[in-house]
Amino acid sequence: MNKSGKLEKEAMHVLKQTSRTFYIPIKLLKSQLRETVASAYLCMRAVDEVEDHVTLDPAAKQHILRETAALLQQDFDETAYQELVEPHRELLPEVTLRLGDWIAFCPSGIVEKVKESTAVMAKGMADWVERDWQVKTKEDLDDYTYYVAGLVGVMLSDIWYWYDGTKTDKQLAIGYGRGLQAVNVLRNKDEDAERGVRFFPDNWTRNDMFAYAEGNLRQAEEYIQSIQTKNILLFCKIPLGLAKRTLKALKNGEEKISRAEVNETVDDIIKKL
Repeated sequence: MNKSGKLEKEAMHVLKQTSRTFYIPIKLLKSQLRETVASAYLCMRAVDEVEDHVTLDPAAKQHILRETAALLQQDFDETAYQELVEPHRELLPEVTLRLGDWIAFCPSGIVEKVKESTAVMAKGMADWVERDWQVKTKEDLDDYTYYVAGLVGVMLSDIWYWYDGTKTDKQLAIGYGRGLQAVNVLRNKDEDAERGVRFFPDNWTRNDMFAYAEGNLRQAEEYIQSIQTKNILLFCKIPLGLAKRTLKALKNGEEKISRAEVNETVDDIIKKL
């Protein structure tokens, strides 16, 4: 196996370990698109794991995220990055420690866009760590969900256009990301509360967050209307379908959907496309 093939195999392995939602649709993409989206997702997941780390000190999180953002805004210095993460090597997951590999794996024609979006995400996440994730208003929620999920939508829109000229609305892409994140907020509400984090704006009920999630997922539905490339459409429909099914399960008092329900949802989407 050549170096590129080995790195792709390792990337898909790490992706499977880190993302239940995105591994399935990424695996179904055609070769070049699969490499691109996998590497881009792993870059963003690398910084997300820092922001979301349960035991890492907040000051350390801010330092790592801001310095990573700076490194991403130039020719990526792998040595400097490894020096940055070295003091926390025992705490940080593989996906974070290998950020340089995911950048190297990304095709040259789109890698600068991926680095740019990931840098914006890292800086925004650092700001939210500094704010101790205290969401007070809907505007706060919009800001937080933009940095942790909306930017994924923006980056994917850039990738679709680079790949075959597919044009999509970036504001709707942000809504798509926000919708997925709102479902996560609802699913993880009790777990977040245990660590003193609350993503519900002041005076918001669970029903308010359901309405927020549903409104943004409607934007996701609108987003995919402009996509003609079947492979891209399949990719976009799967996380949306899983989010909608999860939302329904949460409304019915269930914690999440089962693996069988995940497979059933994916199979149904593939058959209908």
